[in-house]
Amino acid sequence: MASTMLQLVNQVVTELGTSTSLSAVASSTNQDVVQVLALMNAVGYELQRKHQWQALTKEYRFTTVYYQYTGDSTSGSTSLTGMSSISGLDSNFMVTGTGINQDTYVSSAAGTTVVLTQAATVTATGTTFTFGQTKYSLPSDYDRQVDRTQYDKSNRWEMLGPETAQQWQFLKSSYISTGPRVRYRILGNKFQIWPIISTNDYLGFEYVSNLWVTASGSTAPDKASFTADTDTCIFPDRLIVLGTKLKYFEIKGFDTTALKRDYDDQLSFAKANDAGSPTLSFSPRLSSVLISYDNIPDSGYGS
Repeated sequence: MASTMLQLVNQVVTELGTSTSLSAVASSTNQDVVQVLALMNAVGYELQRKHQWQALTKEYRFTTVYYQYTGDSTSGSTSLTGMSSISGLDSNFMVTGTGINQDTYVSSAAGTTVVLTQAATVTATGTTFTFGQTKYSLPSDYDRQVDRTQYDKSNRWEMLGPETAQQWQFLKSSYISTGPRVRYRILGNKFQIWPIISTNDYLGFEYVSNLWVTASGSTAPDKASFTADTDTCIFPDRLIVLGTKLKYFEIKGFDTTALKRDYDDQLSFAKANDAGSPTLSFSPRLSSVLISYDNIPDSGYGS
């Protein structure tokens, strides 16, 4: 069972010899105790970003959203009027339809009018427009993505990306820039996709959470800092204690050689054992799961 923040701080100050048997930490006004807690949080912030910890890695899945509404366009005007509905529309939606330029988004929607980011090129009445959401909010605890986990699960294809700024603008601006696979880019704290999808596709990816502290009574990390004496964290106790002592020595100007060695050892152990490692062979063989020399007859193959 993971030690509480109070227990961890007590272990640190006892080993440092600065105090013993603290009854409370979060409410303490003692300057040294306040500093130790701040340093312990600093260790947690840094560890959270040092490794893709399995306890912090999550899956995020969502279904693409689209609407098809009818309305009237006027050549040279950015307003679509007489809309059959504007329900659900906001600036996260791209629009396609007759007379609508590529890479046109909803600017605002009110009443029976939708204002676009580009003017229509034709005048038409009762036209069907497709509004597809291409910008999706990231999870509230998102810190960073796990590469090569972005998939269009509906079509069983890996999404292509993350696109560079240059590739993204090429896709949005060129004559030939669409294909059967979804492209993506994280921009403006949004998971953005291209092209517009006019079906309810199931998309998903893995990411690393910034929540490494678990409040008392919670079953999973739900905080980004130690704030209560009863908080616990996902990192090994000894790693947190040594990291805090190391930072304390650094700030005080003491020799950190031995502490740095011990901390690095514990960090290496923690990383290596966090989620296991694959067994690598110096003489790899082809998999026997698919058709190979291991599972085809010497003669009569295909008969």
